[in-house]
Amino acid sequence: MAGKLVSINVAAEGGVPKRPIGSTRLLIGGVEGDKQRNLKVHGGPERAVCLYSLERILKLQAEGHPIQPGDVGENLTVDGLDWESITPGAQLTVGSTTLQITTHTIPCNNIAFAFKDGKSKRIGHDFHPGWSRLYAKVLVEGEVKVGDDVTLIS
Repeated sequence: MAGKLVSINVAAEGGVPKRPIGSTRLLIGGVEGDKQRNLKVHGGPERAVCLYSLERILKLQAEGHPIQPGDVGENLTVDGLDWESITPGAQLTVGSTTLQITTHTIPCNNIAFAFKDGKSKRIGHDFHPGWSRLYAKVLVEGEVKVGDDVTLIS
């Protein structure tokens, strides 16, 4: 299964929303140029990269939510993957990197602005399976750029 990397999002000072950039490096410790405010919850090798689906964002917009790529803290916004089939343990290649999905994210109040009713649980895996963002660890470091292929390899 293959898709495309449509947005790379970082926040140099931490927090959300994350802003788009054209390219960066994915490292064992995280995304180059991105900072985390709360390292107890975000970042570190097991949560080095956060991914989300453009299709999910578009469906949320159709429901009336003002969400945009990067608003909910994802570093990589991808298009063209069967989001529900990407689960913890799955491996993806993105550009020259390899990632392994580690967990579904837990939405927090910091992303409430991206939802018409302020309820970020709309993308919580426990409430809406298949709608969550995903955390990944970096197995192979490297450069990524907008337009790169994103391929589910296992």
